[in-house]
Amino acid sequence: MKKEPPKRKPSKFSNRKPKPPVKPKRDAPKPESVEGMRLNKYVAHCGICSRRQAADLVKQGQVAVNGQVVIEPFYQVKKGDQITYKGELIQPEERQVYILMNKPKGLITTVKDERDRKTVLDLIKPKVQERIYPVGRLDRDTTGLLLLTNDGELAKKLSHPSHKVQKFYHVVLDRPLTLKDLEKIREGLNLEDGLAKIDGIDYIREKGKDEVGVEIHIGKNRIVRRIFEHLGYTVEKLDRTYYAGLTKKDLPRGQFRFLTQREVIMLKHFISGGKKSDLPG
Repeated sequence: MKKEPPKRKPSKFSNRKPKPPVKPKRDAPKPESVEGMRLNKYVAHCGICSRRQAADLVKQGQVAVNGQVVIEPFYQVKKGDQITYKGELIQPEERQVYILMNKPKGLITTVKDERDRKTVLDLIKPKVQERIYPVGRLDRDTTGLLLLTNDGELAKKLSHPSHKVQKFYHVVLDRPLTLKDLEKIREGLNLEDGLAKIDGIDYIREKGKDEVGVEIHIGKNRIVRRIFEHLGYTVEKLDRTYYAGLTKKDLPRGQFRFLTQREVIMLKHFISGGKKSDLPG
């Protein structure tokens, strides 16, 4: 008669609860990788702004290397270079931070406002030490999803039209949108700065005809508002409900949270041309 194999003792890890998502972070460029880096990329790694904006800052003479202003964004950083922005020494951030905010009405989407109006960073400063900046813009009266980071490379890609980052908006108008005007918007409107082509528009189910959902990827200034203003409507409320695969689920107005590791991977995977079904896990 065969002996039954001894029963395996429960693993000491079997009853452990899974750890909650951690704040995603990545080491700063090592000294040897900083050497030879283009100046605008270096500035972006320091959390000042996106790489594209960093190039403008360099051209404007706001960045100096070893005490001398350098206006060439493609200057290659050398070992031992002391780089300053507006006279302040800057260094690459120790970790990269990704924050999703449900922006409330009345805040300026910028790092600093010349008129001292409250900005989105005023909500974050007490809890985040790294210098981060918003990816793209929402005007003062627009609410909803806004991504903030110090990852200049990701910010640049998310902002570039070639990546076609999808954004959904909930629009409330001053009067019902006629079917004729809805079709005009679907076909594309010629505005003062060219064709405004959207990806989709429809009335919101169980709402009045004065509430519509708009899907769009172009990032022209105030584009959603201008589309309706072109046809004689006033946008009374504008709320971004979806951005690059991210939603407002469990994120109350005026609150923010760190993205999970998986969400960061998703963002980087999408802008690299991947599909949702290709994601690991």
